[in-house]
Amino acid sequence: MTTLHPTVAEVTARLAERSRASRAAYLARVDAAGRVDGTHRQHLSCGNLAHGFAACNPQDKAALREGRGPNLGIVTAYNDMLSAHQPYERYPALIREAARAAGATAQVAGGVPAMCDGITQGRAGMELSLFSRDLIAMATAVALSHDMFDGALYLGICDKIVPGLLIGALGFGHLPGVFVPSGPMPSGIPNEQKTKVRQAYAEGKATRAELLEAEAASYHAPGTCTFYGTANSNQMLMEIMGLQLPGSAFVPPDTPLRDALTVHAVERAAAMAHERLPLGRLLDERSVVNGVIGLHATGGSTNHLLHLVAMARAAGIELRWEDFDALSSAVPLLARVYPNGYADVNQFHQAGGMAFLIDQLLGAGLLHADVQTVAGPGLARYAQVPSLDAAGALAWTPVPKESGNRGVLRAASEPFRPDGGLRLLDGNLGRAVIKVSSVPEDRMLIEAPAVVFHDQDEVKRAFDRGELNRDFVAVVRFQGPRANGMPELHKLTPTLAVLQDRGHRIALLTDGRMSGASGRVPAAIHVTPEAEAGGAIAKIRDGDPIRLDAANGRLDVLVDAAEFAARAPAAADLSAHRTGMGRELFGLFRAHATTADLGAGVL
Repeated sequence: MTTLHPTVAEVTARLAERSRASRAAYLARVDAAGRVDGTHRQHLSCGNLAHGFAACNPQDKAALREGRGPNLGIVTAYNDMLSAHQPYERYPALIREAARAAGATAQVAGGVPAMCDGITQGRAGMELSLFSRDLIAMATAVALSHDMFDGALYLGICDKIVPGLLIGALGFGHLPGVFVPSGPMPSGIPNEQKTKVRQAYAEGKATRAELLEAEAASYHAPGTCTFYGTANSNQMLMEIMGLQLPGSAFVPPDTPLRDALTVHAVERAAAMAHERLPLGRLLDERSVVNGVIGLHATGGSTNHLLHLVAMARAAGIELRWEDFDALSSAVPLLARVYPNGYADVNQFHQAGGMAFLIDQLLGAGLLHADVQTVAGPGLARYAQVPSLDAAGALAWTPVPKESGNRGVLRAASEPFRPDGGLRLLDGNLGRAVIKVSSVPEDRMLIEAPAVVFHDQDEVKRAFDRGELNRDFVAVVRFQGPRANGMPELHKLTPTLAVLQDRGHRIALLTDGRMSGASGRVPAAIHVTPEAEAGGAIAKIRDGDPIRLDAANGRLDVLVDAAEFAARAPAAADLSAHRTGMGRELFGLFRAHATTADLGAGVL
C-alpha cells in the first residue's frame, strides 16, 4: 500500500484540527436532519403530499402516495443559451425513466440561474457573476425545501454554478447527492490560432469580423467550452472529490456513453438513498484536500481559491490559502491544457484524462485513497475508464499506465514542473494569489513602477494611446466584492500579453479576479484587503515601485514604510456600478461580502 505523502498528511491533519468545532457542529445538523423513519415525504400532511404528487403520471403518483422507494430531486441549471447546459434539456425524462427502473421516482425540484462569464466578460452583467454562486446555493435550498426528497441529482457545469449547487447541497447534507455532468463540445480551431487573432485585434491588426469568425469557430456546438478554465476545473474537482461518477467529466454530450453514465448516476443516487449515505458525511477534509491537489496537478482555475474555500466552509471545513500554498510545494504539475499549454480538454481526456491523473497521484501517495465516493468506497475506482461493452452495458477498465500524449499529460515521475500552479503572495500590500503554471521563468520576479487604474477599460485606452510601451505593474483596484462584485478582468489578458510579447516586463496587481483562462502574464489577484475596505492597494500611487516575487511568495510596494502608512487610501466613485443590469438588486451582497480569502460571498 502506498504511503501518503507527509505534506498531504500534515496539511490534512492541520485542516481537521482547525475545523474540529465547525465540522462537528455541521455534522450534528446533518445527523439531526437525517433522523427520519421511512421516506421524508411520509411525514408530510395529506395536503402537503397531495400537492407534491398532483402533476405526476399514475405510476409515479402511486409510488409517491404509497411511500414506495426513494424520491430523487433534480436540481437543474438547464438553459439553452449556455452551450454547456443545453444538453440538460433532455435529462429529466431520461432520469425519471432510469429512476423507475431502479425502483425510485424523480422530480425536477427546481431550477437555478446559470449565467455565462464568456458572454458577460467586460460587461455590466459580470458584476453579478460571483454573487450568482451564493444565489444558486439559495435557489438550490428553495428547490429542496419541500422535503419531498430522499436524495438529489445536481445538474450543472460552469463557473459559479457547480460551486453554488454544492454549497446548496451541503445545506441539505443529510440527503445523498450525485453531480451529473454533460460533457465538452467538440474541439474547434486550435487555441493558439484563436489567441493570435485576439492579440491581433487588440493591436488593431484584425477586424471585428475576423475576431468573431475565430471565436465562433472555437465556441461552436453544445457542450462545455474546451479550454481549461473554471468550468472544466469544476468537472475535475467533482470527479477527484468523488462527487460524480468515475470518468464522467469529459465524455461528450448526447452520446450513448454519456447517457449510460447519466442512467448509472441515477442508480447510484437511488442506492445511496437506500443506504442512507448523506452527502454531508461523504465529503470530508480528505475529499477537500484531494480537490486542492487536483487543482495543483492540472494548473486549474484561480477562481477556486475562492470557490473551494466557500464550498469547504459550507461543510464546516475551514480551508485556507495557506493550505493551497503548502500543498503546492508537494504536488507536481502533470497536465498542460490551454491556456497552460496547446491542448484542450478533449485532448487531455484522450491522453488518459482523469483516470490517468488520479492513478498517477495515487501511486505517488499524493491523494487520500480511503475516501467515500458516490461510486462506492475508495478512490482507486476513479483510476478506471468507462466504456460500453458489446451488449451496450456500462463497464470500467483500468487506465493504461502510460500517457497517450506526453505533451498534454504526464506521469508523476516526469512532471512538467515539480510544484503546483497556484501560490500565495504576502507582503505590505496584503495577501494575494498567483497562477504560475504558465508564467515564464524569467517573469517570476517583476519589479517595476505602478500605473494605477480604477477600471479595466482604462488599461485598454491607455494602451491605445501608446502610454504603456514600457515596464510597469498595472494596478487595477476597486474590483473587489464590496466594490463592484469582483468581476473577472479577462479583457486585460490580450492587451497585457501583447505588451509582454513586445519584451516589456509587466505584471498585474488587482483586488479583482482573472478567469480560469488567465495565463502567461504574472498576475497577483484577489488582493486582500480590497481597496473598498481601505486595503493597502488603495494607497498605491502612480510610479510607486512594486515588487512581485512569485518564487518567494512576496508582494510589496517599495516605499518608505512610514510614508506609506501615513498616506490616506484613495477613494473611487462607484455609483455607476450600483444600478443597471440588475446590479441594484445585489446591494445587500456587496455590503455583506466576506473577504476573498474567506470565499468572497455572503454565505
